[in-house]
Amino acid sequence: MRTAAFLYPWDVLGDPDAAARVADLGVQQVTLAAAYHSTRALTPRHPRHRIVTAQHAAVLYEPDEQRWAGRELRPYAAGDWAVGDAYGEAASALADAGLEVHTWVVLAHNSRLGADHPDTSVVNAYGDRYPWAPCIAQPAVRALLVDLAAEAANRPGARGTELESCGWYGLAHLHAHDKTAGVALGDAAQYLMSLCFCGSCRDGYAGHGLEAELLAAAVRNALEPVWAGAAPADAGIEKLLGRELTATTLEFRARTARTLQEAAVTAVRAAAPDGFQVLLHADPVAHHCGANAGVDPAHILSVADGVVVPCTGGPAPVLPFAEQEAAGSVLAANLTVVSGMGGSPGTLGEDAARAAALGANELRLYHAGLASDTDLAAVGAALSRLG
Repeated sequence: MRTAAFLYPWDVLGDPDAAARVADLGVQQVTLAAAYHSTRALTPRHPRHRIVTAQHAAVLYEPDEQRWAGRELRPYAAGDWAVGDAYGEAASALADAGLEVHTWVVLAHNSRLGADHPDTSVVNAYGDRYPWAPCIAQPAVRALLVDLAAEAANRPGARGTELESCGWYGLAHLHAHDKTAGVALGDAAQYLMSLCFCGSCRDGYAGHGLEAELLAAAVRNALEPVWAGAAPADAGIEKLLGRELTATTLEFRARTARTLQEAAVTAVRAAAPDGFQVLLHADPVAHHCGANAGVDPAHILSVADGVVVPCTGGPAPVLPFAEQEAAGSVLAANLTVVSGMGGSPGTLGEDAARAAALGANELRLYHAGLASDTDLAAVGAALSRLG
C-alpha cells in the first residue's frame, strides 16, 4: 500500500537528517503542512529546539499579495515558527531525499480569524461564538477558504493536496486549557452544540422554512436533559430535536458543506497542473464536524480524487466509502503512530491489514515529526513487513 507520513516544515528545516530519516521509514510520500492552525508541537529529534509554538493559524509560505490585496479576510503570515517560504524549503529537502511531496491545507479552523473578525465565527443556540470555527455558510468566509485552498494546495513541486477541515467546524476542539468535559456530550449533543445561528445561517434556515429563533429555542430545550445528566449518551439527534427539525437542519448544513467542497476542489484543480491529486480529510457521517469534515461518501468521491479517513479508533469509517465502488479513488486510512497521542505503532501492520480488508488502498501516518524514536522504529519495521 502506498504510504504517506504527515510533517510540519519545522520538523525538517534546520535538521539535516530529517528528510533521510523519513525516507528510511519506507514511506513514498510526505504530506507537508502548507496552511495550518495554531499549535504547540514537540520536535523530539531537532538539533535546535524541542518545542515549536505556532501562535496562530497561518500559511507557511509567502502568500500572493496580488491575490489578497484589498481583501478584509485573508490568510495570515506565519511568525518566527515558519519564516518566509518555510514550506518550500522543507519540500525541496524532502524531494531531494526521493520523497513525493503533497500539501496539507487546513481550511475552516482559524481562531485568529475569529479573534480579528468575530462576526465570521459559528454562533451556537445560546449566542456563544466559537472563534476557532469560521462559519462556512458566510459568503466572505467561503471566498477566503476557496481561494486559500487554491493557493496553499498548489505550491511549487507539489504533486497533490489533502484538504483538512473542508466543511463544518463546531464545538469539539482542543482549545487552550479546555474545560469542557464536565458534561459528557454524545454525538447528538455535539451536533446540537455545533449548529450555527449567525446571520447567514439564520437566512439559510429561513430558506428551508425554519424560523431561527424558534429553532434555537428548540435546540436549547433539547439540550436541557443533557446538562441535567438525564439524556443517554447514545441518544440520536431525532430523539433530542425531533424528526422534522433534524431533517431540515441536516439538509441545510449538508448542502452548504457539499457546495463548499465542490468549490474548493474546483478552484484547486483550476490552478493545478494535469494529474494533480486532490483528497479530502473526511468522515462518512455527514453531520460530523471538525478536521475530518462530515461528507456524503457518494458525493465526495464524485468530486475529489479520494479521501483520507480517520481510522485510529478502528477501520470501520473506510467501509462507507469503499461501498461506493468508485474506481480509481484513493481511500487512505489515517492511523496515529504516536504512542503518546493514543496511537499504536506496534500494531501498524495489523491495523493496515484490517483497513485494507474494508477497502483502504493507501495509508497515512500521523505524525512522523511528533513520534518518538521508539515509535518510528516500530513504524519502519511494520512498513518493511508490508513491503
